[in-house]
Amino acid sequence: MTQNTAVRVRFAPSPTGHIHVGNARTALFNYLFARSMGGTFVLRIEDTDLERSTVASEQLIYEDLKWLGLNWDEGEGKGGAYGPYRQTERFDIYNEATDKLLREGKAYHCFCTKEELEAAREQALKEGRPPLYNGKCKSIPREEAERRIEAGEKPAIRFHADKPNVVVRDLIHGDVEFPTNAFGDFIIVRPDGVPVYNYAVVIDDALMKITHVLRGDDHLPNTPKQVLLFDALGYTTPLFAHIPMILGPDRSKLSKRHGNTSVEQFRSAGYLPEAMINFMALLSWSPEGEDELFNMNELIDRFTLDRVSSSAAVFDFDKLKWMNGMYIRSADINTITALAVPHLMAAGQVTPEFVTGEMERLAKMVASVRDNFEVIGDAPKYMSVYFDEIPEPDEESREILDLPTTRAVLETFLKLIDDYHWLAVDIYKDCAKQVGKDTGAKGKALYMALRVGMTGKTKGPELDLFVPLMPVEKLKERLKRTLERI
Repeated sequence: MTQNTAVRVRFAPSPTGHIHVGNARTALFNYLFARSMGGTFVLRIEDTDLERSTVASEQLIYEDLKWLGLNWDEGEGKGGAYGPYRQTERFDIYNEATDKLLREGKAYHCFCTKEELEAAREQALKEGRPPLYNGKCKSIPREEAERRIEAGEKPAIRFHADKPNVVVRDLIHGDVEFPTNAFGDFIIVRPDGVPVYNYAVVIDDALMKITHVLRGDDHLPNTPKQVLLFDALGYTTPLFAHIPMILGPDRSKLSKRHGNTSVEQFRSAGYLPEAMINFMALLSWSPEGEDELFNMNELIDRFTLDRVSSSAAVFDFDKLKWMNGMYIRSADINTITALAVPHLMAAGQVTPEFVTGEMERLAKMVASVRDNFEVIGDAPKYMSVYFDEIPEPDEESREILDLPTTRAVLETFLKLIDDYHWLAVDIYKDCAKQVGKDTGAKGKALYMALRVGMTGKTKGPELDLFVPLMPVEKLKERLKRTLERI
């Protein structure tokens, strides 16, 4: 096997729903490798699972990849010199390759029924033998096979695995040897004429000039069959790199029971694509140095396959939230506000009219609390200080309300702001100082009392930021409601 100077990699999902984060990580590694090597990133749709594949799911794949910023250079939706890039449009190509294998005696028709195969399997297990195909149909002359097909029988087609073992040369795991008696003569085309995964993928990778196959290591057991097929068809075998799987926090395979697992679920919860990319890149890959935050260009500059571990990665949801929060705090506030709007509307906190007319004020509100966000979906929780009724006092708030000076502080502040419609920050500060002079309250007794009086909470945005964003009428309502609770 020789490495092609023009690197070509592919991401080949099945259109059965949104992309799982494990597949997204695979797509990302392919993308980073292609970009770091000045190569081509190909998108191929593997839709030979006719029962589960849908056009709608195919569209979801495009949406997920575009949201992540993994823009493919060639393939479905982009075109290219090696199409079509959807497997169901390539059956003529597969049939041509199958005819070649049959002519050369490297494959044969298998007329065994499911019942016969199951009986043979059970007999092998009973006798302590590996449950491999017994080769019953291997000796059927091709002329006889053709007559039976013309008579209406629908056989599968099996590949004749005649080599004793196969060595898979993997860029992550090293050389891995597989004995062919572990799988025997395997089916490459089902009785309905549809090629199986291991067969179609070989033809596609070869004819699309794929030089490197980067995929999950759950595919490693498939690879010896594919190596045999590359050789039998006279194709150049690409270089393989099987990426370790992703585990949940309990170190079992990441699944729905661990929480979000699809790109769309993370997107809906309010994760940023930049954070997802950064986090997924660090699953089984580590750059030199101690840095953990990288944008896409930095990842491209640093990415190499020799830094990919052979050990499984644990999906740390807490670390992803931390990283997402870091990206939220550094992002453009108008972008964060626009992303928060659907969550705020779903919570009934804002209306379309408010968003249209008060976007500038809304952005300032978001800016005052976004340091608390781990995900954009946190927005309603922290924006409640602006839009929801003030809550019943908790233990800390009640402690402030019970101070002997609190009633005087709130009543005095209420009188001072009565003639205003909005309080600019300097006016608010002047009023607060005046309250301190008139009541003798200072520090916690003054400013915490004002906070609890206007927000109902001891924690929240800085009052210098909060007060100018609230209509005085609303502040007066809240102060009066708090005074009723003292």
